[in-house]
Amino acid sequence: MLLVFVILGQYFGVTLTESTVIVHSLRRRTIQWSNVQAIRVERFQGSQIVVIYEAGGRRTRLRALITGFLCWDREFEEKFRTIDRWWLDHRGPDWKPVLLPGAQWSSPPVPDGNPFASPT
Repeated sequence: MLLVFVILGQYFGVTLTESTVIVHSLRRRTIQWSNVQAIRVERFQGSQIVVIYEAGGRRTRLRALITGFLCWDREFEEKFRTIDRWWLDHRGPDWKPVLLPGAQWSSPPVPDGNPFASPT
């Protein structure tokens, strides 16, 4: 089983471009930075994962960026900050937050009232 995770791990990841984030998983997805509303770290099955929230309400878990008991990644926080900073720098001047109905965040509200604003 470990061999399967090692082989599959080579195919999971993300590519950051000027206008998109390309999520490499079982199926490749391309998400426009302007469509991203938030990038958060969440707990999932005892691990921490990075989740991309899109304007339409879709959540995309990044399977390659994960840290937990059996697969601790010492650079997890740095990798998350790199993706978050890339989004903030490349989402474009016309980007506007879209309030999703029923949006629930585990973090405290931000001072400007925008639940999609980056915590940094």
